Amino acid sequence: MENKGLIGFISRYARILVVIAVMLGATSGTLGKAITAPPIAIGFWRLTFSLPFFGVPVLMHDREELKGLFSKDNKQASWSSLLLTMLAGFFLFAHFTSWFNAVKMTSIASASIFASLHPFVVVFISVFIYKKGINKKQLLGILVALIGAYLTAGMDFSNLPPGHFKGDIMGILAALFMGVYFSIGEKAMDKISGRVYVFILFATCWFSFLMAMIITGTSFTGYPIMDYCLLVLMALLCQLGSHAVLNLCIGHLDSVYVSAWETSDSVFSILFAFLILRQVPSSWELVGCALVVAGLLYYNYNYKSKV
Repeated sequence: MENKGLIGFISRYARILVVIAVMLGATSGTLGKAITAPPIAIGFWRLTFSLPFFGVPVLMHDREELKGLFSKDNKQASWSSLLLTMLAGFFLFAHFTSWFNAVKMTSIASASIFASLHPFVVVFISVFIYKKGINKKQLLGILVALIGAYLTAGMDFSNLPPGHFKGDIMGILAALFMGVYFSIGEKAMDKISGRVYVFILFATCWFSFLMAMIITGTSFTGYPIMDYCLLVLMALLCQLGSHAVLNLCIGHLDSVYVSAWETSDSVFSILFAFLILRQVPSSWELVGCALVVAGLLYYNYNYKSKV
């Protein structure tokens, strides 16, 4: 069973951990753009480098739970959670594939703004499928944050590269798949501990990329050494530091909360650009950042903790 100390730590600091995870995940677009390998190879190696970090602890400490999920004596509810977890892993694969295609085919700003629409998907699923309520104040906070995210990225639309329309479609698909993957994960974790859930999620996603690599004939090797260095960095920052932590937090908050805070990705991207590249943000970008922060703080103030 999952370590109680870990559960307590995540439960106590879940809101802070979500912000840190989003901050680390904000590096994904820049790293993905810098890597010369094709999108499918990026996803495969990102999962390959990160999966052992969850696989080893689960196989050492959670073998009984893992064996129980795949046993014939598994209860119907647990089978349902297992299948949902694997389905979430497939949608995570679809999200990654769409996202890396988006940043390759259009600007990071354009890809980010379309991908940031996923809270609408999560809210739709929560309200119309899970029959969960969301009050008007929370929804207003999300809308203000999304408007702010548009202002931080939308001003770059005039400099889009050729073929940007396909990249924008990929960004929209990335939002759709991310919203579905977050929403499914919230239900799946009702019967599966967080660490085992993340392991099965990542393993399913990795297997999906493996099959995609074989089917499309994408090369596993032969990329520049810098690509592999960046892929290791992406695995540590984006896969483990961001996606793994966000999924663990969903068990203590909910998918709408995590998805809403993902809109702050644009704020951290601008912050990194200023600190690392010395790119001074425009007035519109600063206004956008202020709206994102204000909207999320308002949402957070009106959020009721998951029971």
